[in-house]
Amino acid sequence: MTHRSDFVIGVDGGGTGCRVVVIGTADRSVVATATGGAANYTSDPDTTVRHILDTLSDAAESAGLDLATLFDMPTHLGLAGIVTPDDAKSLAARLPLTRCRVSDDQITSTIGALGARDGALIAVGTGSFVAIKRGDTIRTLGGWGLQLGDQASGAWLGRTALQRCALVADGLAPTSPLVAKLLARFGDDAGQMIAFARIASPAEYAQLAPLIFDAAYSDDPNACGLAAEGVAYLNLCLGTADLKGDDVLCMSGGLGRRYAPWLDARYQSRIAEPEGTALDGAVRLAWQLAERI
Repeated sequence: MTHRSDFVIGVDGGGTGCRVVVIGTADRSVVATATGGAANYTSDPDTTVRHILDTLSDAAESAGLDLATLFDMPTHLGLAGIVTPDDAKSLAARLPLTRCRVSDDQITSTIGALGARDGALIAVGTGSFVAIKRGDTIRTLGGWGLQLGDQASGAWLGRTALQRCALVADGLAPTSPLVAKLLARFGDDAGQMIAFARIASPAEYAQLAPLIFDAAYSDDPNACGLAAEGVAYLNLCLGTADLKGDDVLCMSGGLGRRYAPWLDARYQSRIAEPEGTALDGAVRLAWQLAERI
């Protein structure tokens, strides 16, 4: 049985919020958008479900539609915290959406950035991952979180910089203006720095990243060392991509572009602007779902 789809819906969710866009199928115009609360499925499944439904409700209200109308439209949700296929099935089962697919937000970010192009995506913000796209096949590297990885990320940079400060305080590494600035943030008090590190979230560590990059652009030796270590990881990931021909490299996230000057030259020449965002990727996958129904 064929269902008429008046709309397709894209949903992007993560630790900082949830976004919904409703697209009309007649002319592919944006019918409504809405933003809501955090939607990381691993961190808080119940709150994720509630925030998705609340944001869908806001989108329906903005479009002047009954919410039940949206429930029967092709929908793709790309969410942080969808780690396994069982996670995707579990979330889909908890939603009243009759024609939906769920993936992690790495997939939607990659499709949003690359579109139909082949190549790689470096996504570096609070966390980090690298994706390699070949046709319909996407392979992701990283995204393990700060405890196990997230090398090159803002959180990793901030934590590693404070580790460098500890080495300097012990007389085991040379100081620099960056180290002096970071120590000054804690009143030059090791106890304050330890207290911060004991409870700091990845986002709080990541707040130090712009300071580190600014120092690296000024040739601060400690900052340059941190940037070099981060970019070595990114180059390692790209080395597995076997980029060739017209393959492109997109850089996204708050820090993606800031790493570009340190990448190997053979990768810098491939850098291209992302076509869109993770929400655009969710919409693209929603269209594919609509075409298969």
